[in-house]
Amino acid sequence: MLRLLTARRAALVGVLGIALLGAACSNGAGTSESQTPAAPPTTASPMTASGPFGAGCPALPDSGAGSLEALARDPVATAASNTPELSTLVTAVQKAGLVGTLNSAEGITVFAPTNDAFSELPKPTLDKALGDPKGLLTNVLTYHVVQGQLTPDQLAGGHKTLQGGTLEVAGSGQDFKVNGNSTVVCGNVKTANATVYLIDQVLLPKS
Repeated sequence: MLRLLTARRAALVGVLGIALLGAACSNGAGTSESQTPAAPPTTASPMTASGPFGAGCPALPDSGAGSLEALARDPVATAASNTPELSTLVTAVQKAGLVGTLNSAEGITVFAPTNDAFSELPKPTLDKALGDPKGLLTNVLTYHVVQGQLTPDQLAGGHKTLQGGTLEVAGSGQDFKVNGNSTVVCGNVKTANATVYLIDQVLLPKS
């Protein structure tokens, strides 16, 4: 008799448990298979080295000639001619007869002095270079060109230039200096055949 009562009590508890569980599910307290699980929280992607960087980059137009999209379609000398911040450099390149050389080069890195960089040069020095386009001017301009397209993580270190000398880049991330005093103001700009780093000082070879 005791065993029978115990069995009936266990059966009754089981029925009540099933009923209570069913009520909870019908009231939405449970989780059904049709419910969509909550999406994990999103995390902002960190800035990568794949795009342009630097305080000077906003000066580039958002669209049309001189924009990042347009620059990527043109070889480097042509791209520079569409960048107002590089008009003095373009004049120098044209005067030295280097437009074709730069446009036809395959895979180069150009450290491009801005107009402000040229304005920092003493006028006699600039006039002397412009007055000797095939000698001194070409020597200075080719010192700004390195073979190979350097990404930001390859930038730090010594790099042999087309002029034959070596320039030194120090820094990391988005903060670089060339030869100790020239700062990259807009870096990792792509053209059809080059990677360009705009700098705020003209680089002068030692010899």
